[in-house]
Amino acid sequence: MSREHILVVDDDALIRDLLGERLERKGFRVARAGSLAEARERVSRHTPDVAILDVKLPDGEGTQLLPELTEAGTPCVMMTAHGTVASAVEALRLGAEDFLEKPFSMDRLETTLGHVLERTRLRRELRSLRARGGQGGGIVGTSPQMIEVLSMARRLAPADHANVLLLGETGTGKGMMARALHDLSPRSQGPFVNVTCSALTETLMESELFGHEKGAFTDARTMKRGLVEVADGGTLFLDEVAELPLGLQSKLLRFLEDHTFRRVGAVEDRTVDVRVVAATNRELQREVDEGRFREDLYYRLRVLPLTLPPLRHRKGDVPVLVAAFLQRLNAELGTAVRDVDPEAMALLDAYAWPGNVRELRNVVERAVLLADGSTIHPGLLPSEIRSGRSAPGHPEGVPGLELGPEGIDMDALERQLLEEALRRADGNRTEAGRLLGLSRHQVRNRLLKYGMTDA
Repeated sequence: MSREHILVVDDDALIRDLLGERLERKGFRVARAGSLAEARERVSRHTPDVAILDVKLPDGEGTQLLPELTEAGTPCVMMTAHGTVASAVEALRLGAEDFLEKPFSMDRLETTLGHVLERTRLRRELRSLRARGGQGGGIVGTSPQMIEVLSMARRLAPADHANVLLLGETGTGKGMMARALHDLSPRSQGPFVNVTCSALTETLMESELFGHEKGAFTDARTMKRGLVEVADGGTLFLDEVAELPLGLQSKLLRFLEDHTFRRVGAVEDRTVDVRVVAATNRELQREVDEGRFREDLYYRLRVLPLTLPPLRHRKGDVPVLVAAFLQRLNAELGTAVRDVDPEAMALLDAYAWPGNVRELRNVVERAVLLADGSTIHPGLLPSEIRSGRSAPGHPEGVPGLELGPEGIDMDALERQLLEEALRRADGNRTEAGRLLGLSRHQVRNRLLKYGMTDA
C-alpha cells in the first residue's frame, strides 16, 4: 500500500474532505489546508510528496507556493475552475507538474498523481545514480518520451537474468542506458564490462570475448581470461552488436543459451553468471532478412527490447541537457560558463540534432571552450545551427542535387557527403557507411580514393 504524503490546498472544505477521504482510502496520508498560511504551516511540520493546490485562495494564489515547494523537491498539481485555465497554464510555466480543471473525476486525479509520483521516483533514482557515479549524469530528460523510457528501464533492471537489446540512432545514449540498467540491477556491485564489437577482427574478438589458453596460437604466451569471465557476476555490454561476423555470432548464441563457453585452445567448458545487454543502431530485422545477422541470435538478444528516442523527438529536453552539460563541463574543464543567451537557446532547441545527445554535448563543449565570458551566445554555435540547416537527410554544406547548366562535380559531392557522414558519426566508419548506404569496406575505399586516410 502506498504511504506517500499528499497536501490538498483548497478553500472549499467540501472539496478538501472529498479529495482527502478518497486519497486516504487509496493508502495515501493526507494533510488539508484552506489557505496559503495554513498550507505553509502544514509544510513546516512535514514536507509533502505531492501538493494539490487550488489557484484561487482567500489570502492569495496557489502559484505563490510553487517556488517554495519545488525548491524543497515537492511536485505540485494545480486545480482550477473554468475561466482560470490561463492561470493554470502559467503555473505550468512556473514549475507545476500538471493541472486539473474542475470538475474532474477521481479517476483522473489518481491517474495524474500516479504519473507525477512516477516521475518523482525516477528523478530521485537518477540523482542517486549520478551521486554514485553510476551513469555519469548522462541520462537526463523530463520529456514524456524519456519519462516512458526511464520508467521502462526501471522495470527491466531487476530482471537481471534476462537479456536486454537497446535500439536507437547513434548518439541517443545507449551506452549510458546500459550502465544505468546495471546500476539499478541486483548486479550493481559486480563488474560492468563494455565490449565494442566493431573494434576487433573476428579472430581477435573470439579471444577477447572468451579468452585463450597458453599456446593456443602464435603469441599466446600466457593464458588469458576473456571478457565474459571478467564480467562474471555483473553485466556484459555488447555495443554495436550488429557488427559481429557470422562465425562469432554462432559462438555468442551458444553462450547466451547456457552461459557456457570455451577458451580458444581449451578442451573444457566454463560457466559464468552474466547478464548481457546489447545495443545497435541498425534495424536488426533487416539485417536478418538480408542474411547478415542470425535470426536465432536476434530473438535471443531481444528478450527485453528498449528503444531510445532521438533527441528531435524529445521536446523540451534540450535546455535540460544543456544545463547538465554546462555543469559537468565546468567541473571537468575548470571553466565558468553558466548561462545560454535566449537567442542561442532558441537555435539549439530548433535544431534537428542528427547526431542526437552526443552531438549536443560536443556543441556545448565547443562553445564552452571558445567562450570568453560566462554566457554562450549565437556566435559560438556551429554554422549549421545558426543557419537552421538541420533537416535530416540534407547535410549542412552539401549542395542540393539540382543539375545546373554547368553540371556538377561528382567527386567533390561524394567527398563532401563522406566528410559530413563521418562528422555526424564521430569518425565511426561503420555508422558513416550506414548513413550513406555503404559498407565499411566501401567507406574505406573512398577514404583511400580521396586521400582522407593513411590505412
